[in-house]
Amino acid sequence: MLSAAGMLALTAGCSSPSSSGGGDGPVEIRFSWWGNAARAEITNKAIAEFEAAHPDIKVKPEYGDISGYFDKLATQVAANDAPDVITMGGAYPAEYANRGALLDLSEVSSSLDLSGMDQGALENGQVQGKQYGVSTGANALAIVANPAVFEAAGVPLPDDSSWSWQDFARIAADITAGSPKGTYGTATVMTHDSLDAFARQNGESLYTQDGQLGLSQDTVRKYFDYSLELSESGAAPNASETVEKLSVSTEQTLMGTGQAGMMLTWSNSLTALSKASGAELKLLRLPGETPTPGIWLQSSQFYTISARSKHTEAAAKLVSFLVNNESAAKIIQSDRGVPSNSDMRTAVQDLLTPAGEGGGSYIDQIGTMDFAPTFIGPTGSTAVSEITARINTDVLSKRLTPEQAAAQWMSESKAAIGR
Repeated sequence: MLSAAGMLALTAGCSSPSSSGGGDGPVEIRFSWWGNAARAEITNKAIAEFEAAHPDIKVKPEYGDISGYFDKLATQVAANDAPDVITMGGAYPAEYANRGALLDLSEVSSSLDLSGMDQGALENGQVQGKQYGVSTGANALAIVANPAVFEAAGVPLPDDSSWSWQDFARIAADITAGSPKGTYGTATVMTHDSLDAFARQNGESLYTQDGQLGLSQDTVRKYFDYSLELSESGAAPNASETVEKLSVSTEQTLMGTGQAGMMLTWSNSLTALSKASGAELKLLRLPGETPTPGIWLQSSQFYTISARSKHTEAAAKLVSFLVNNESAAKIIQSDRGVPSNSDMRTAVQDLLTPAGEGGGSYIDQIGTMDFAPTFIGPTGSTAVSEITARINTDVLSKRLTPEQAAAQWMSESKAAIGR
């Protein structure tokens, strides 16, 4: 089976014909995103509002779990059957833009108003100076904590202004020890994103500005070593349980089922996790943020338009509606991050749940920090996330030592990005 990057390569160099929506009758555009049932419900409500305002445009929703989303998208792009409006995240906009699969949004500027967007959010959606993505909202890594699990285990909440990774490991192990079997201190903390933060706290970065790996093999070794420590101490699940939870929905994570004290994830997950668990969860700052912060602000997701869409103007009108229209903002609220349009932030602030307010406060707090610049991964970097998860599983399963894992990670990641 071809990887997402491999399928994308099939599209490189293809011409990108596109035409405007409208014409003599209604046009149909396809809109893809990933997420749970709650996200689908609110997105479909926003689509209904858009169709009411634009009776000449029909929107066909396409959505599914994150686990299979990008593989399906790569297949669609390779078959010249991509949705018109495509939701993306992380390095995917750069990956697809560099292969000619996305529309330069300056071509639809008459239908897509970006004047209200925060400058930083705009820049997040640019590749080599051209606008390919529109930020859905701001996001940051955080520790989601369940105070009820802490209390039941007899463990106090940490001081997140100064705690270390060793504090995190100790606290998580104490929670597991004081909890019923099947409840853990952390719903596994070591992900591709936490490797990025870990590197930044060590004065490095996952990628450099010129698209190379920016972290040392020793930092990667320490990362895998720490992951193994969490699992062996019982602070986090063992290898088989970790693998079992790799691709589950938000509701099915240990945090979502109320079986974890902490979870490192993105801040906009707070509302969905709170709803799933039925608990009042809160966001804590990452461990190890002093003296060098590893945190950064990034766009939660991006709306992009296929370069091969036959209805680019209609697609642009949908994107513009989703990020600029108050009725859409009041429906979506903070589900896709804190809105990147200040007028929309004002429109929703009185509607937010306590979890939504907590996410907004956290983003405001991160926004005042002085942190190192972030660099979008180069073409091929979307494969590095899968490499990280697979090798971490091999470490937890004792198939590789942390030293062997670090060497293999460096080798495979360099090969993936062609450096």
